[in-house]
Amino acid sequence: MAGDIVWCHFPDNISPRPKPRPALILAVFDDNAPRFDVSVVYATSRRTTMLHRGEFSILRDRNAAAFGAAGLSYDTKFDLKQSIDLPDPSEWFSGPPAAPHGQTPKLGVLHPSLVRALQAAFHAATD
Repeated sequence: MAGDIVWCHFPDNISPRPKPRPALILAVFDDNAPRFDVSVVYATSRRTTMLHRGEFSILRDRNAAAFGAAGLSYDTKFDLKQSIDLPDPSEWFSGPPAAPHGQTPKLGVLHPSLVRALQAAFHAATD
């Protein structure tokens, strides 16, 4: 679902990476229902306070409610310049180690307080 933060094997070229990481679902496309595609945004826990054009972060110390809702273990930044549409998401996602929502890839959700930061990053990435 758009706004969910999920455990994703964000692809390196065409194949899934072995190391999963958080990713933000931007959009879900159901044009080929019952199959669906998703647009996801790359996330990293590196250099989370050094933001570049098209990036926003979720930091534990700056917004505890947003950090908790996201289900993250570490401060994380999302790079809207690195987004990709993934077909048949089952091969690209796996359950996270703690599995807060059962055996689904969902870690948490984007807190409403971060919608403006997401919108600003999106516009900066697409300008």
